[in-house]
Amino acid sequence: MDFKFDVIVIGAGHAGCEAAAAAAQMGSKTCLITIDMNKIAQMSCNPAIGGIAKGQIVREIDALGGHMGLITDSTAIQFRMLNRSKGPAMWSPRAQCDRAKFIWAWRSVLENQENLSIWQDTVTELMVEDGHVIGLKTLEGAEFRCKCVVLTAGTFLNGLMHIGRVKMPGGRISEPASYLLTESITRHGIRSGRMKTGTPVRIDRRSVHFEEMERQDGENDFHRFSFMGGERQLKQMCCWTCYTNEKVHEILRSGLPDSPLFNGQIQSIGPRYCPSIETKLVTFPDRSQHQLFLEPEGEETNEMYLNGFSSSMPMDIQIRALKEIPAFRDLVIYRPGYAIEYDYFDPTQLKHTLESKVISGLFMAGQVNGTTGYEEAGGQGILAGMNAHLSCHGAGEFTMARDESYIGVLVDDLITKGVDEPYRMFTSRAEYRILLRQDDADLRLTERSFNAGLATRQRYDHMCSKRDAINHLLDFADSFPIKPALINPALEQLGTTPLREGCRLSALVERPQITLNNLSEHVKALKNELAKIEPERREEIIEAAEIQIKYSGYIDRERQIAGKMKRLEDIRIKGRFDYDSLQSLSTECRQKLIKHDPETLAEASRIPGVSPSDINVLLVLLNR
Repeated sequence: MDFKFDVIVIGAGHAGCEAAAAAAQMGSKTCLITIDMNKIAQMSCNPAIGGIAKGQIVREIDALGGHMGLITDSTAIQFRMLNRSKGPAMWSPRAQCDRAKFIWAWRSVLENQENLSIWQDTVTELMVEDGHVIGLKTLEGAEFRCKCVVLTAGTFLNGLMHIGRVKMPGGRISEPASYLLTESITRHGIRSGRMKTGTPVRIDRRSVHFEEMERQDGENDFHRFSFMGGERQLKQMCCWTCYTNEKVHEILRSGLPDSPLFNGQIQSIGPRYCPSIETKLVTFPDRSQHQLFLEPEGEETNEMYLNGFSSSMPMDIQIRALKEIPAFRDLVIYRPGYAIEYDYFDPTQLKHTLESKVISGLFMAGQVNGTTGYEEAGGQGILAGMNAHLSCHGAGEFTMARDESYIGVLVDDLITKGVDEPYRMFTSRAEYRILLRQDDADLRLTERSFNAGLATRQRYDHMCSKRDAINHLLDFADSFPIKPALINPALEQLGTTPLREGCRLSALVERPQITLNNLSEHVKALKNELAKIEPERREEIIEAAEIQIKYSGYIDRERQIAGKMKRLEDIRIKGRFDYDSLQSLSTECRQKLIKHDPETLAEASRIPGVSPSDINVLLVLLNR
């Protein structure tokens, strides 16, 4: 067996799978090393993909040519589009998946990927020579040589789990932690820290009184995660909701002295936006109830996931508290919730390519960069895998700007701001979110990925046909005249103001009561145009065109703002200043610029502590 590769990926979680698949698809001889081949792409917490802003990231992964969207669609047991009551910039797809089938779908992709090998082992040492990674060693004594390494170890680096006062080493329940690797990396000057996350109890559905809960059904329209389409293959299932109560809270409070989060046992910081149930009690003492979501783990299992009840409380406290909820009065569980502490590395020591500034050839993605979530991991993974391949072959680099993708926002936030708690993506983190909608990720990214060598010709042609159909529909709407006498009866019927004078069809579609579909019932020429679109993509194309018509003013304004910021992206400052000598800058600014050493003026402007006036000083010094 040949132990020499172009790219080696450490860890087969969501970041590692996307990284390995991307590097191999682009042509690099790639090896994916994982502790357990049966846990590839394991959904360590919730068996769901997507959600607010996360769904947009998955659409972007798919647009680039990744696999998360395709596998989610093929294993989905419930799909919903969140935030429909808000504007399309906020719409976010989410799917509940069959956990076991998700794993095996990913394993099938990887095992059949050309240029990709899988090795089951634990990496213990990174081999570095003259500041460049040259290979690695494993627990079983194997020694690999490579040009680039992508580290995606998730929560396994020195992982320690907590259930009450019980502590267990491990990267996930019943899985061993990875030791020695952190120390092998930090000895070269890379800074590390500790973070914490957690997961809830798993419940036997046979013990649940569903009549005491509220049913939450999914949707079954044309929306999918992958732009390549395809029917959902599995049985669609429902989720359920219920609430905690004061009796539950009373029992949980009695267990706080034994809670690792509050007795000093856990020192690291957990995710702010996915708090444990005990953190909710302490943070919101006046709340009499908290909503819980009971979600299926698969179509053929009785195991269910209790979303909203993440906990590291003692096992007996978790069970006693849950039994006070009417639906769980006869509760039977498979295992309690637990917390886990693990190592991560300071992401400000990375480039926009996710390559280390300290060790060349070392790329990092996922929770080792201080993020949380499968989607954030997958987005980093595909970017790191692409850049590892490009680095191996001297083919440049692939990066994405903040106005180009949520993945671009994520990476830029990590390397310029760093993290002091697990990073989770939200739409509010993206200042150009009107440009970063879930409906147009392929129009934004597929061509760039195709030119870089990842997206296939089939995917690129698929995007081009969609783009052409949308543009044709937009041109028709902008040029087709509407006469008041012919349309006013229909407008009154649709609940909107009649016309006083003629207008273009697009002007009518801008009204909130009007859609292309309902207007087509009264405008024969529009109905004929819609009928020309291929049936399997008709609704997708109509929705995309309609969004562009209704929000054209907002979209154009945001593009102008993004264009102004791009001018700062073009002004490179790395190596041009001795920041410590620039007394015209604030002390905090000098300290932050020395620490981060930004590549461009735009990157400098996003560093906390660098003010607009500091940017103006740098512009003056650059004679700009």
